[in-house]
Amino acid sequence: MEKLWKNNLRNVEPYVPGEQSKNKDIIKLNANENPYPPSPKAIEVLNNFNCSSLRFYPDANAVDFKKAIAKFYNIQPENVFLGNGSDDVIALCFQSFFNSEKPIVFPDITYSFYPVWCNLFKIPYKNHPLSSDFRINVEDYKEENGGVIIPNPNAPTSLGEGKEFIEKLLNYNQDSIVIIDEAYVDFGGFSSVELIDKYENLVVVGTFSKSRSLAGMRIGFAIGSKELISVLEAVKNSYNSYTVNSVSMAVGTASINDKEYFEKTVSKVIATRERITYELRKLGFTVLDSKTNFLFATYNGKNMKDYFEWLKEQNVFIRYFNIPKIDNYVRITIGTDEEMNVFLDKTKEYLSLN
Repeated sequence: MEKLWKNNLRNVEPYVPGEQSKNKDIIKLNANENPYPPSPKAIEVLNNFNCSSLRFYPDANAVDFKKAIAKFYNIQPENVFLGNGSDDVIALCFQSFFNSEKPIVFPDITYSFYPVWCNLFKIPYKNHPLSSDFRINVEDYKEENGGVIIPNPNAPTSLGEGKEFIEKLLNYNQDSIVIIDEAYVDFGGFSSVELIDKYENLVVVGTFSKSRSLAGMRIGFAIGSKELISVLEAVKNSYNSYTVNSVSMAVGTASINDKEYFEKTVSKVIATRERITYELRKLGFTVLDSKTNFLFATYNGKNMKDYFEWLKEQNVFIRYFNIPKIDNYVRITIGTDEEMNVFLDKTKEYLSLN
């Protein structure tokens, strides 16, 4: 007998993250994690955290944490929203801002969580194709829509767009909310935060997972006009007033206050990225000009899925996407110099065998 209640189950195709191997001996370059530890000041706060205070609910308004973020970006605390990782923040943005019957728009090759949220929240959407060199064509976004979201820099292509592009996008979409997902912007991209006073329909989303080495803490934030942030707060408080826990707030505050360490580790990742880009190109790879903490690469005449699988057998994990247009590319997270040297040695070995 058919169980009719099954007809009420939500049927969605979920986002698939990079493989999380239990093998601790691997070189893990598949999840765009930072290879360096968090700020020593953040670690100190964690080590000295008063665990007895966990019996209390966290500050629902995250006052001190918002003040620290606002100070870093030279904005007001009222312009800051906090969530449980940038994925949580963007999901809340979708629910808060994309309520038109018109489709929202984003690139066809981009962060694969966007269509998942659209299907989950029943938001119509439309993709605009990237150009042959994987660039976003801003002219595609002139048409009427229910909202826009793009990552800048884009993932997994690693390419970033500048201020002129962003302003043109905003001017084309004055009647829609425009979300710029800046998960990787600290590694050399242009940040749109400076434009929030000029464009009231702009929301910029950031994360502590990449440049601040706090992926395990799940801290995300949005920056925008006071009106948009107040809407986000209302939607959040309609289902969970305490999205960021007390430990994450304390550690995150210490992290963003340690600007010197932040700049030091970001510079190290960028330097390694440029070195590995040069070495891979010297070996014959085509590597896009990354503004992120990863590389997007291919090799003419070589099967990148085979390369990905072979490296995995050598305990070097990179990322492969079985997606049209990019199914002969791989994404390589920047690790420490020592990890990247192993990656290069294994890559040379693969090329010699193939």
